[in-house]
Amino acid sequence: MHALSAIGRFEGLEHHFGLRVYFEDTDLTGVVYHANYLRYLERARSDMLLAVGVDQRATFESGEGAYALRNVRLEFRAPARFGEELIVISRLVSMRAAAVTIQQRVMRVQTIVATGEVEAAFVSPAGRPRRQPAQWVAAFEPLLWKGN
Repeated sequence: MHALSAIGRFEGLEHHFGLRVYFEDTDLTGVVYHANYLRYLERARSDMLLAVGVDQRATFESGEGAYALRNVRLEFRAPARFGEELIVISRLVSMRAAAVTIQQRVMRVQTIVATGEVEAAFVSPAGRPRRQPAQWVAAFEPLLWKGN
């Protein structure tokens, strides 16, 4: 069993992960530095996986493999500032034998601050694409977003 547990929560098929913008997240103007959005999205995705019972560390340590990002798309819509509370909402939009695609949006109340889409491929320790573990696929299937 993994020592960590998820701190976010699912609302229907979407995972909600809350965070606060700290001073260290911002640039000279007090606005979140663009690269930190990648960190926010990664934390939310990792938490989402924990919430469905996916133990990435144990899978890697057993020699099965790990996710590697294949593609990342980010769009910035509004600035987030020091002290604000944000929610990263994630949903699984596609699943193939060796990859998943997750759409994410960073929200401040009802305002979309940023959107992103990440494709993660499951790879062997040698870096070759490999089928995702069957238990991961089983955990993801009920979460697959079928809406627009």
